[in-house]
Amino acid sequence: MTDLPPGWEWTTLEDLLAAEPRAITDGPFGSKLASKHYTTHGARVIRLQNIGDGVFRDEHAYISSEYFEELRAHEVRAGDLLLASLGEVLPRACIVPDIGPAIVKADCIRARIHPDVDARWVLYALMSLKSRNHATSLIKGVGRPRLGLGAIKKLPVPLPPLAEQGRIVGAIEGYLSRLDFGATQLKKTLARIDGLRERIMEAACTGRLDVEHDGLFAKDPAATGVNDGELPTLPASWKWVRLGELAEVVGGITKDSKKQSDPNVPMVPYLRVANVQRGRLELSTLAYVRAPEEKVKKLSLQYGDVLLNEGGDRDKLGRGWIWENQIDRCIHQNHVFRARIHDGVLHPKLLAWHANGFGRRWFEANGKQSVNLASISLSKIKMFPVPVPPWELQKELVSAAEARLSVLDRGEALIRESLAWADSLRRSLLAEAFAGRLVPQDPTDVPASELLGRIRAERTEQPKTARARRTKPKTSPAATRTEWPDADCTPTTYEQEELL
Repeated sequence: MTDLPPGWEWTTLEDLLAAEPRAITDGPFGSKLASKHYTTHGARVIRLQNIGDGVFRDEHAYISSEYFEELRAHEVRAGDLLLASLGEVLPRACIVPDIGPAIVKADCIRARIHPDVDARWVLYALMSLKSRNHATSLIKGVGRPRLGLGAIKKLPVPLPPLAEQGRIVGAIEGYLSRLDFGATQLKKTLARIDGLRERIMEAACTGRLDVEHDGLFAKDPAATGVNDGELPTLPASWKWVRLGELAEVVGGITKDSKKQSDPNVPMVPYLRVANVQRGRLELSTLAYVRAPEEKVKKLSLQYGDVLLNEGGDRDKLGRGWIWENQIDRCIHQNHVFRARIHDGVLHPKLLAWHANGFGRRWFEANGKQSVNLASISLSKIKMFPVPVPPWELQKELVSAAEARLSVLDRGEALIRESLAWADSLRRSLLAEAFAGRLVPQDPTDVPASELLGRIRAERTEQPKTARARRTKPKTSPAATRTEWPDADCTPTTYEQEELL
């Protein structure tokens, strides 16, 4: 491992645990904690969504106080360290505040740190880039990255003297509080930019930009089996038209598992719900599907097609954007609708802006909700009311809106650069802290080696509790070795084990 400042020691998370039974545990699995056990009040259940990156998220779930007593072995107390064993960012950890009686759920780890070690120091150590790089080498699973309990227990932690831990944590939190305040203000500005963007798009779609038009207002379209709600008023020369009247609207391809193994069936890229975002297309990750040539010709996207999502979370129904021939022979899945506007009827951007603005409310009102998914049918989306201005005004409306939106886009880009810079400062701050350069060292501090010795001695004095263990096949030394992924690190061998 890398060299440490004088008085520091390399150790592991497991070595810093409190000297008590089940100082580290995951939550109950399977039938021990199922949907039938959840209640509207009682003891809290800590789930993955509660564990932010250094922050506890106050999401609520409960079990009865009586059932909490049965699961008390998984109890969480204020000051405990919580770690997510599943997710894109691992180890993701936070410290639990005082929330009353609580347990951890499966895929969440509760670690109770020894009272002679500052749990905040351990948290920041696990958030460091070096710790993240090391953990990445231990992650298992494709699509659902997982860091097992055995690997979490063996995560290396640089340990300074206790007094120095307090000084460093105080400095870290002082700097982070200022960074976090600045980042919060920037994110609020981003939210205001989003609000302004929506108002500009709505104004363009309803004749309220600085474009000449008559002052009278068109009537709303007649409702036919849909909930239009309160439609915006339009200039008299405009009209309301149902989407199915001004565009060909079709669903996409349903993946045929039998054809996917047939090399004679063409393989083409296709868009999924995740590719169709609000106001943009996310094309960095594409899926491919085998489809008959006649289907490919029928569903291949053309320049100006407006893509609208059929399913997902309720507030994401109908989100979408415009296809601009980014990829040849690209089609779309059945959960993405394609609206191909008839020639000379409406500019695609006016439709896309309207769908992403007013359309949010309309799609929510007319979608249907299952247990975990919202959706809107093809027949319903064809009834989506769309404002259509005279053709000679449309280009002017789009130009006027884009001029304003480009200003917001430049502002957003600057803010995101500043947020990225803040993240870089945060990483540099932690790197300086774990190199011992953030605060002055005091040679009179009791070295970490003595602190570790006391903790280990205390742990050996605790009575052993019998527990069942899995019988595991023996592995070679090479298979049990973990090391920091840096060129200047010395490999260290740790026993691989699972806490049952």
